[in-house]
Amino acid sequence: MLDIKYIRENPEEVIARLLIKGKDAREDIEAILALDGERRTLITETETIKAEQNKMNKLIPQYKKEGKDVAPIFAEMKAMSNKTKEIDEKLKEVETKQTDIMLGLPNLPDTDLLPGGKENNQPLRYWGEPRKFDFEPKHHVDLCTDLGLIDYDRGTKLAGSGFWIYRGMGARLEWALLNYFIDTHLADGYELILPPHMLEYECGLTAGQFPKFADEVYKIENPTDNRMHYMLPTAEAALASLYRNEILTEADLPKKLVSYTPCFRREAGSYRSDERGMVRGHQFNKVEMFQYTLPEQSDAAFDELVTKAEALVAGLGFHFRTVKLAAEDCSASMARTYDIEIQIPSMNGYKEVSSVSNARDYQARRGMIRVKRANGKTEYVHTLNGSGLATSRILPALVEQNQNADGSINVPDVLKKYLGVDVIRK
Repeated sequence: MLDIKYIRENPEEVIARLLIKGKDAREDIEAILALDGERRTLITETETIKAEQNKMNKLIPQYKKEGKDVAPIFAEMKAMSNKTKEIDEKLKEVETKQTDIMLGLPNLPDTDLLPGGKENNQPLRYWGEPRKFDFEPKHHVDLCTDLGLIDYDRGTKLAGSGFWIYRGMGARLEWALLNYFIDTHLADGYELILPPHMLEYECGLTAGQFPKFADEVYKIENPTDNRMHYMLPTAEAALASLYRNEILTEADLPKKLVSYTPCFRREAGSYRSDERGMVRGHQFNKVEMFQYTLPEQSDAAFDELVTKAEALVAGLGFHFRTVKLAAEDCSASMARTYDIEIQIPSMNGYKEVSSVSNARDYQARRGMIRVKRANGKTEYVHTLNGSGLATSRILPALVEQNQNADGSINVPDVLKKYLGVDVIRK
């Protein structure tokens, strides 16, 4: 959520920056400011009445001592009390309207981002060279099927389109990737978190996914009450709420967390012909990096997360590029995002395997996550997240880029200790 004080002091700047992100927010900002003015007026009116009540309350002992009738005072105080209740109800209504509009606004993009969408994304650097084949390479679906790594047909039989089953060496390869990712993060001092896979609405609200994207998750009906639960689309939704409604200390920060979860997404819409297989599915595995930092440390934390994601991809031997997203291509909650993109030979162009993002204080404001400074000042923390990594595109790229003419797959060096083989064969 944006800072109302910043909106109040810089309305035109906020409108201009949100427009760069593709959001025409003029009407929303004008409505927020009008409601904010009404809210401040109501608060002033309430405070004035309460001050008058205090004055009159002090007169009661004096009137009694002087033998004066205190009934008029009680009558007037009751009228004031009724008026205060009316104002409080109106104030609650105004604040609810204001909050609803505020929750619908995306985060402000950082000022160095280009406007527009994917067409203005900026490749920053490249690593390695694309794999060149001296034979006709196979698609990962065919490779995984021929080697018995993935059972697509039975995955569909169990859960429908967009699901698959890892089998045998395929399951071990998936698990090896996850172990490689987690072991690397643990060596870097990150704390491993295994959160619930079913979350309450407040988690999505804090992360910035709700209310706008509430229809894009798998919701779960609770037979005992009316609370909304949903299957997490990413561990970020859980980790962003870990310290919701808490005040941390400077000594607590930074908090560096890593989490493994399956992720559940509806992925509405049609698939392109080059996205067959496991590139886009309803359930996939991901290791997520997350940090809580002091505001002045978040830029350095962002660079750290980008470097970590790049190192994981490089460790697998992939050719990749790091791309700075334009403002409109960043998600609603994020101020900036870099994508790590690799090539899957059977697909056209580059595909994202990690997104690293800085939410600044946007999520912290929604979740009331603050830090108390050594000088006693309390302010909002910054939150950052990054895929470290998701496997649904890593595994297809791995089998395609490491395939041999005989249909076998060479195992990357970093995974050999987990699998105990150098080559995966029939």
